[in-house]
Amino acid sequence: MSLATPTPRQRLGAAAETAALARLESAGLKPLARNFRSRYGEIDLIMLDGTTLVFVEVRARGNPLGGGALASVGTAKQGRLLRAAAEFLAVFPAHAQRTCRFDVVGYAGHGSAARCEWVRQAFETR
Repeated sequence: MSLATPTPRQRLGAAAETAALARLESAGLKPLARNFRSRYGEIDLIMLDGTTLVFVEVRARGNPLGGGALASVGTAKQGRLLRAAAEFLAVFPAHAQRTCRFDVVGYAGHGSAARCEWVRQAFETR
């Protein structure tokens, strides 16, 4: 079986996730999972910030026009992230009593010139 070659967009996304992980770790967060897949979608990073469970969506856009990376996490995507997080908590009930938050890390541009924005508590749970 042959694995497909990643597209430029997939490579950009993977690089952004790696950079976001390093940035969050340098801020003291501890990684629990990367690319958690559920029937509702994928959560890019799941980390601990002290005792708070942090679900992180990483967005990268080569072209900052069109609202940029952060604006791309709309209501529909937020709903999928909420449902995927609920599934994570069902699969790993030891974390179910933790306070949770949803962060977004967005990158605009390419390579070392990419601008990073980390939004803590980017949206509220309903």
